[in-house]
Amino acid sequence: MARWSVVASLSGGCGTDREPIGPPDVALPPLDVGLDYQLGGAYDPPSGVGIVSRDRTAPVAPGRYNLCYVNGFQIQPDEEGFWQTEHPDLILRDAAGSPVIDLEWDEMLIDISSAEKRAAVMTIAATWIDGCRQAGYDAVEIDNLDSYSRSGGLLVEDHAVAMMQAMAAAAHDDGLAIAQKNAAELVGRRSELATDFVVAEECNRFDECDVYREAYGDHVLVIEYRAQDFSAGCAAFPQLSIVLRDVDLAVPGAAGYVYDGC
Repeated sequence: MARWSVVASLSGGCGTDREPIGPPDVALPPLDVGLDYQLGGAYDPPSGVGIVSRDRTAPVAPGRYNLCYVNGFQIQPDEEGFWQTEHPDLILRDAAGSPVIDLEWDEMLIDISSAEKRAAVMTIAATWIDGCRQAGYDAVEIDNLDSYSRSGGLLVEDHAVAMMQAMAAAAHDDGLAIAQKNAAELVGRRSELATDFVVAEECNRFDECDVYREAYGDHVLVIEYRAQDFSAGCAAFPQLSIVLRDVDLAVPGAAGYVYDGC
């Protein structure tokens, strides 16, 4: 398994070249091995799977490269009470004072619109990331990097990049690799994001896989939800880890469960 040293760039410049410089060392996902995406519940990985992504509250899969899912830019519905009670000022609100909602997933957006807000968010996110380390995960996957696109103009790319850079620094301090999750439009700012690899949903469907590969090489983990996109990806990118899952990410034996890998 390759080991690369990473550092968060604070210069604000753009670029995609990353050199292995300085501590800390982090382990990147192994290349061209089976992948499973288990955010809907942990279960024994299928044969041949070497990389598993699970929610930060789940235990790791022994003997695999484990990726810890953290919803770092939006609020899970079952965690709304915590934010409303303990951190109401960190919920993004519109001009009327109402929370801004990602309607597709019914999730409130986190307010990362200022350096002060981002620092406050990091006091929470850092505990999640350290929890991933303590649980034995190898890397973190921070979801909803592109929440700014659903913010009604209250958030912009620069806010998201700065927030991710802070999360990357926390992950690297814990010896964990960190993934860019989706947001192909931010690939050109990889050096600012300080991310090490990509978790890309439906990049075959939306013709984005090559965009990610230009910056991250073969360190692109792909999840597809339609059989035709999965088949196309397996044919076009045989060197990548690609998984076909159902949108609900059901567990084996549950209605709608789908898994295939290449």
